Amino acid sequence: MSAAPGGPGLSPTWSSSDKEMVGCTLGTSRLWFTVGGGIINEVYYPRADIPQIRDLGFIVGDGAGFWVEVKRIWRHELRLANLAAPAVRIVHRHERFELVLRVTPCQDRDVLLIEVTLTGEPGLRPYALLAPHLGGTGLNNRAAVVDYGGRRALTAEQGPFGLALVAATPTQGEAFTRAGAGYVGENDGWQDFSKHGAMTWEYTEAGPGNVALLGELPRESVLALGFGSSAEAAATLARTALAEPFAASWQQQEAAWAGWFTERQGPEGLTADLPEECVLQFRISAMVLRSHRDKTYPGAMVASLSVPWGNTREEREGYHLVWPRDLVECAGALLAAGARYEPHNTLRYLIATQNADGHWNQNQWLGGKSYWSGIQLDEAAFPVLLAAAIDERDALGGTEITDMVHRALAFLVRTGPVSDQDRWEEDAGLNTFTLAVCIAALVAGAPYLPEEARGLALAFADYWNARLEDWTTVTDTPLARRYGIPGYYVRVAPPQALTDRCAPDSPIAIKNRSRDPGIPLAEQVGVDFLQLVRFGLRRADDPLVLGSVVLADALLKVDTPAGPAWHRYTGDGYGEHADGRAYDGTGHGRAWPLLTGERGHYEIVAGRDPLPYILAMLRMASAGGMLPEQVWDSAPIPARGLAPGRPTGGAMPLAWAHAEYIKLVLSRGLKRPYDRPTAVWKRYAGRRPPLRRVLWCEHAPASELPQGCALTLALRAPGTFRVGLDGSQEVRERSTTPNPLGLHLLEFDSAQLTQGRRIVLTFRHAGGDWSRDYHIAVTAPGGGSG
Repeated sequence: MSAAPGGPGLSPTWSSSDKEMVGCTLGTSRLWFTVGGGIINEVYYPRADIPQIRDLGFIVGDGAGFWVEVKRIWRHELRLANLAAPAVRIVHRHERFELVLRVTPCQDRDVLLIEVTLTGEPGLRPYALLAPHLGGTGLNNRAAVVDYGGRRALTAEQGPFGLALVAATPTQGEAFTRAGAGYVGENDGWQDFSKHGAMTWEYTEAGPGNVALLGELPRESVLALGFGSSAEAAATLARTALAEPFAASWQQQEAAWAGWFTERQGPEGLTADLPEECVLQFRISAMVLRSHRDKTYPGAMVASLSVPWGNTREEREGYHLVWPRDLVECAGALLAAGARYEPHNTLRYLIATQNADGHWNQNQWLGGKSYWSGIQLDEAAFPVLLAAAIDERDALGGTEITDMVHRALAFLVRTGPVSDQDRWEEDAGLNTFTLAVCIAALVAGAPYLPEEARGLALAFADYWNARLEDWTTVTDTPLARRYGIPGYYVRVAPPQALTDRCAPDSPIAIKNRSRDPGIPLAEQVGVDFLQLVRFGLRRADDPLVLGSVVLADALLKVDTPAGPAWHRYTGDGYGEHADGRAYDGTGHGRAWPLLTGERGHYEIVAGRDPLPYILAMLRMASAGGMLPEQVWDSAPIPARGLAPGRPTGGAMPLAWAHAEYIKLVLSRGLKRPYDRPTAVWKRYAGRRPPLRRVLWCEHAPASELPQGCALTLALRAPGTFRVGLDGSQEVRERSTTPNPLGLHLLEFDSAQLTQGRRIVLTFRHAGGDWSRDYHIAVTAPGGGSG
C-alpha cells in the first residue's frame, strides 16, 4: 500500500548545525556520521560533501497514546569511546524510561551501526524514525519497506544512491516488528504519532518526494544503516555487518583510533602541564580534523560537516566545500599534532587542484570543481606555507613543490597586494591578515625559486611589509582620541589606498546587513591585524598593534560565561538576528571561538599565558567537544536554544576552530606561535623593514618615492616605458626585461633624485596603445622603522 503524497515539509526541530560529535572510521568505510540532539544527524557517503540522510532519531511510546520523540527531551548525556574515538554512547533519560544508544561505523563497510537498549516501564517500545536525504536533497526520494532475503528492510533510493536500514535482535534474528513509509509532513511516522499517539500506518512505499521511514523495535536491538549504489546493495552491506556482534565493531573502532593516536610523532611534552580536560579536547580536535578527511579525494577536507542554520532551508552546499585557507589551517594543525601522512596528502591535493595561473579556487567541491569564483590572495599564499612547513620537517617524501610554489608566488606578485576579497569573503582592498599571509609566503617560498625570481619575491615581501602601515592604518581619528591611542589598523582599506591616503570618513560597504550602515573607514576595526604579530612581522608591543588591541577589546570583545570571544569586525551581519531568528543573508554578527584562539596566540607573543583562552574555547564546545563557528553573545532566548557563550545555529563543528585550538595548545608549550614561519622570523623578527625599493606595478601603482630609494617598474607582459622628470621635454623610452616570476621589469635610476622632484611615466604592452600618465613624487627620505 502506497502513502498518498503530501507537502515538502522539513523534519521537526532538525538542525544540521547542531552537532555534538562527528566521526568516521580509519578503515575502508567511506562513511561519515554526525550526532546532534542525542540522535544521528547527517550521514555522508561516499564523500564528505554528500549528506545522505537528514536524521535518524527515535520515538518511545506505549501504543496507547503516550509517546516521546527523544531529541525533544534534551536530557541526554553523550560520551565518546576511548577518550577520543568517534564511537559514542548516548543516554536519554525520561521519568518513564532510559534509552541508551551506542553508535559506531563499521570499519570495512559503508554501514553505520546503532545498538539500542530501552529500560523502564515494560509496555514501552522504541521506534526508529529515518529521514532519507539521498544525494543531499529531500527531493525525489523513494522509500519502501521490502523483504530482503527473509528480513524486513527500510529502503530509499534517489538517482545513483540507495540506503537500507535493517535491524537484528541480540541473537541476530529479525528485529523490526512493524514498519512503514510516508511523505514528510503528511503521513510519515512522526505525523502518525502526532495524530494518533501510536503507530497506526504501515504504508509499504512512498515517493518520489520528501519521504520518511518508521520501524518498530524490541527493547534491545542493533540497527545497521547501509549505503550503496542501490537499495539492494545497501541492504547487502547492512545485513553483512549485522552478522558480526556489535561489540566487535565497537572494539575495532576504539582500537583503530587508539593506534592512530599512538603512532603520531607529536610533541606530547608540550601538553604535560595542561588541565586534563584541555588535553582531552586536544585529542577530540585532532579526531575531528582527521574525521573531516575525504577518502575518495585523499587530502581534501570540507570546512564543516554541517550546513549553517540548516533547519531553515534546503541546501546541500553549506560548508560541505573545500576552502584552501581552511584546508591548510587544518592540515597544519594535524602536522602540529604529529601527523605526517594526512598533511602530505593535503599538499598533494593542493598541487593537483592549483589553477594554471597559480591561484586556487575560492572554494570548490571535493573533486576540484569551482563553486564560488572570488579571488582571495591569502588562499594563493597558504599552500606555499604548508609546503615549506612540511619540507622543514623533512616530510615531503619526494613530492616536488617547486613548480607549485613558483606559480603561486608569481600569482601573488602579478595580482597583489590588493585582494578581491578578504578572508571573510567580502570587501576588496588591503587587509592585514591577507598581507601577513602573502608576505610570509613570499619569504618562505623564495628558497624554492630560481635566483632571479627569488630576489624579486623577497623584494616584494620587503616592499609590502614596509608599506603596510601606509596602506592600512589611520591616526588622530575620533576613535583614536577617545581611547587615547596614536593610531590603529582598519578592517580593510580600499584599493586606492595604494596611491592616496584614504579619507577616514569614506564608507566601506558591509554586505551582510539588510541595509549598509555606511560605517566610515576609520570606524571599521577588526582583529585581522593580530596575524602580523603571529607571523613575526610586528612586535606585540608595537604602538599601532597595541592601539588596535585596545579598540578590538573595546568594540569587538564579548565576555561570555564561557570566557572572552570577539566579533570579526565592526558592524558584522553574519549571525542570528537580534530576536534569535536564523541568519538569512542578513543578521547580526556573533562572537567566534576561533578568534579567541587567535587572541591567545597574540598573548603568547606578548609573553603571557594563553591558558584562559584555551579554557574559554573548551567551554564554548558542545557536550561532545565540537567547537562552533559562533557563540551566542546576547541575553538568553530559551525558546530558540540560545544561551550566552553556547553554540548558535552557525556551523558546528568548524574544522578551522579545531585547528586553531590544537595550534594554541602546542604554541603555549613552545612559547611561540607554532605556525610562525622560521624564514619570516629570521628575516623580520617582528620589525618593520626599512623602505629601500619601491615596486611600481601596472596593477598596483605607487605615487611616492622616498628620496634614496631604488625604483623598479613592472608590467605583466612585455612592454615599453616612457619616463620623464618634472614635465621635462626629455623623455626616455626603454623596454622591459622578463623575470622568471612572471613580471617584466625596468630598473629606473633614481639615485640622484631629491625631494620635490616628480617622475612622469606612461607605458604600453607590445603592440598596444600608450597608457595614461602616472606621477610619482619624490618625498623626504625614510619609510619603515629600520
